[in-house]
Amino acid sequence: MPKKAATAKAEEITVDGIFGPGGLLEKRHPGYEFRPSQLAMAKIADDAFAKHQHVVIEAGTGTGKTLAYLIPAIRSGRRVVISTATKSLQEQLFQKDVPFLQKHFAPNLKAALMKGRANFLCRQKVHQMEGQPVLKGIDEIDWFSQIRDWEKLTETGDRNELTFLPDDAELWNRIDARSDLCTGKKCPEYQSCFITAMHQRAQEADLIIVNHHLFFADLALREDDFGSIIPEYSAVVFDEAHEIEDVASDYFGRQLSSYRFEELGRDAENMMRVLQIEAVPLRRQLARMRERARGFFERFPEREGRYSFGPAERSAFLDQNREEYDELSSAIKRIEAELSALTPKPEEVVAMARRAAEMRRELSFLLESDEKGYVYWYERRGRGVFLAATPIDVSEILREKLFDQFDTVILTSATLAVGGKFDYLKQRLGVLPANENVLPQEFDYPTQALLYMPPSLPDLRHPSFAASAADEITRLLEISQGRAFCLFTSYAQMKDLYERVSGRLKFPFLLQGTAPRSILLDRFRTTPHAVLFATSSFWQGVDVPGAQLSCVIIDKLPFAVPSDPIVAARVRALQEDGRNAFAEYQVPEAVLALKQGFGRLIRSKTDRGILSILDNRIRRMHYGKIFLESLPEYTTTQDLAEVARFMEDRPE
Repeated sequence: MPKKAATAKAEEITVDGIFGPGGLLEKRHPGYEFRPSQLAMAKIADDAFAKHQHVVIEAGTGTGKTLAYLIPAIRSGRRVVISTATKSLQEQLFQKDVPFLQKHFAPNLKAALMKGRANFLCRQKVHQMEGQPVLKGIDEIDWFSQIRDWEKLTETGDRNELTFLPDDAELWNRIDARSDLCTGKKCPEYQSCFITAMHQRAQEADLIIVNHHLFFADLALREDDFGSIIPEYSAVVFDEAHEIEDVASDYFGRQLSSYRFEELGRDAENMMRVLQIEAVPLRRQLARMRERARGFFERFPEREGRYSFGPAERSAFLDQNREEYDELSSAIKRIEAELSALTPKPEEVVAMARRAAEMRRELSFLLESDEKGYVYWYERRGRGVFLAATPIDVSEILREKLFDQFDTVILTSATLAVGGKFDYLKQRLGVLPANENVLPQEFDYPTQALLYMPPSLPDLRHPSFAASAADEITRLLEISQGRAFCLFTSYAQMKDLYERVSGRLKFPFLLQGTAPRSILLDRFRTTPHAVLFATSSFWQGVDVPGAQLSCVIIDKLPFAVPSDPIVAARVRALQEDGRNAFAEYQVPEAVLALKQGFGRLIRSKTDRGILSILDNRIRRMHYGKIFLESLPEYTTTQDLAEVARFMEDRPE
């Protein structure tokens, strides 16, 4: 457990003495400005650690959340896990905030960064591949040469350091440290393994910085008695906590895709080449399994999207495709048998046989299980077919595995409350009891942002909506001189409006899907007067401060698609329980999504701009009031001339 000495310096002074005017932060942080909400949040977090309580804190952009939970975590003298939504936020905490704290508050503080195994190099695989004819083409030979040199120098083995390696380089899949092929303590490189080193650093750390995916992967492993990834801890802070229901649902569910069968075949063949195993029957069975997998997954409809695959649908599917299903199951079983029959049997072969057996069990569960509490579905994305079983309700799981097991859980985000209350969050996550706090906003939203709701747009379902929306977007972009995000709830609507608007104006237009997300964002930031048309993946986690982003336009209130199998199952479960699913689930979910979308605009005290929603339901329907009450206190208007005046007053 962490040493008290690491926190002594931070404990010598009160929270007011750190965060208040004239305090330590003012003296030591170059960007300090006193923020009442930051001080309030730090006191709440400090109290939670001291009294072993769960707390929920909505803290808007500009609060300075990170230091408001990190410093109390250090002061607590406890081992605390910090879980973030993204790996980039993890890196920021570890590379920027932790060194600042070590320099000014806790010189003996030990912090560890933990990521999933696929982020790290496997030394054993690199050593096994040297001298083997397994590299494909000049690029792979060059990359492998550079990786081999880097492996001798790197302290972490983190792929993030390999700036020369393309994101989609298939070579990395053959040399990463995924558990599928790991032989654990039996590996000759175990003592020098990057995963071993990461775990050792975490064992000695006061702060362990993870992401939500790793956190819930660990929690699910603990549930299945498979051990754990993260060392023992007594408290956890979730930053961007609004995302944890979806992530937890993934890790407490089951998934299997057509790609997994291709990967099994590829990895087994690579293993045989590297270990110089000549097993003709095994090669034959791997080819057979791939062929059977292709035949089985081709039986799913070609239409893209996510579809229900409940008991009735699965029964009908198996009635029609029983032969293909049985042949695939048998093919995997034969691979298990061939791997088990190999002599001698290196640990890599044992691990591969385990992997094949697990895939066979998953396939059986996803096609034949009638276990209650799950929604079964499949999705076709491009060439891939994904089968899944997702818990309908994770609140009981989280209450039992998280909130009852750990005495301090801090949930924070800029978007947790609906109408100023946390009822929705507590219901979805099983958070009981908890200290609840909505902190005052740090920004002057009435002055900094104008919310424009067009007075005369037709109903969304009316055939004339798209043409009228295009006219409205064009007028808004003329006023803002581009510099806008146009955010949509569907790809079809995004593409339609892009086609209607982009030809009318001379601003640089960017369209989601034409380049990777990170490249589109870089282009937007560096291209004057750019306009980005995008969907939900740009609604959160995107930061473009300053005049470069001066307008955010949203086409519709972001209700989840009601036909989505997970949404439909959760609605049905609430209705069967005699509850109002629309009011208790669908509206709150959409409110939080809208808050995230609008949160892209005002990122600092000097930002200023227009927000617009083209969906007249926010004014016309009774539930529109809940959306408006949940948003910051923007100045609102239905007068386009007022929008123009607002932008004219904007300092360049």
